[in-house]
Amino acid sequence: MRIVTWTIRLAAFLLLLAFAAKNADPVTLRLFFDLSWQLPLVALLLAFFAAGVLFGLAAMLGPLLRQRRELGRLRREDPAAAAVAAPVPTQPPDAES
Repeated sequence: MRIVTWTIRLAAFLLLLAFAAKNADPVTLRLFFDLSWQLPLVALLLAFFAAGVLFGLAAMLGPLLRQRRELGRLRREDPAAAAVAAPVPTQPPDAES
């Protein structure tokens, strides 16, 4: 399974590397107040992709913290239910008997 995973990772890396090599042409990003930057297209795409990931994580942060707070409150209200819901250790039984 590790070989398949690493093969997929290598293929994705080579595909992205080829994409970056084909999109190395400079583009001009025009901002407000006659400000402009000239940078490679792949750098611009990567920057906007990273910004999208950060915005997505920030959007998920509020509901995640709210759920964690509610889960902690529910566990404090009923400790017996928290003990039942606790993860069970998955160690195999001793084979000495």
